Amino acid sequence: MTNDAAQTNGPWRVHGGREVFDNPWLTLVDYRVTHPDGRDGDYGVVRFKNRAIGVLPVDEEGCVYLVGQHRFPLGRYSWEAPEGGAPKSEDPLEGAKRELKEETGLTARGWAPLAAFDVSNSVTDEEAVCFLAWGLEAGESAPDPTEILKVRRIPFAALLEEVLTGRIRDSLTIVMALAAQARALRGELPVAISSAIGYAVDKQGTERGL
Repeated sequence: MTNDAAQTNGPWRVHGGREVFDNPWLTLVDYRVTHPDGRDGDYGVVRFKNRAIGVLPVDEEGCVYLVGQHRFPLGRYSWEAPEGGAPKSEDPLEGAKRELKEETGLTARGWAPLAAFDVSNSVTDEEAVCFLAWGLEAGESAPDPTEILKVRRIPFAALLEEVLTGRIRDSLTIVMALAAQARALRGELPVAISSAIGYAVDKQGTERGL
């Protein structure tokens, strides 16, 4: 929608748009629109060229691996599940395998879809596709030259605690943690992984007297 021909986008009328900014990862487009209430105006949209990919690696003891790095846009350090971007033309699972290996050195024998969602749908078209990985094997990591990463292994229950208390704020990690817990409780994951996750959560609840 970068020409002058008016098009319909739900209750919006789009009269064209112009690229304000472009780089290898995203394009910012300023659209001329008629709002649903009939007023004319502008709507800026960030168009992502890659798909966000996330991986929640869980071992047989119910522990997960997190990656720590400084996030430039936020100006603070962030602990997250392994994640990154993959071309939209690439199979998301292949992108997930690559990101897991690059950031942690881990490879996995088992994979399952975990969640798919829109990351920030008021101003971007970015979508995320996330996977659960198990049957983990250690290896050498190979992060991008711009990445200074740390890796830590924590119990799944500790991950949930950090999510629920706001110490972990990364959206992909939050969604993956809650989705893994829900799918484990619904019996939608391999028995060994469901048991490991369920045991970790049950143990934490018992310690709290729940």
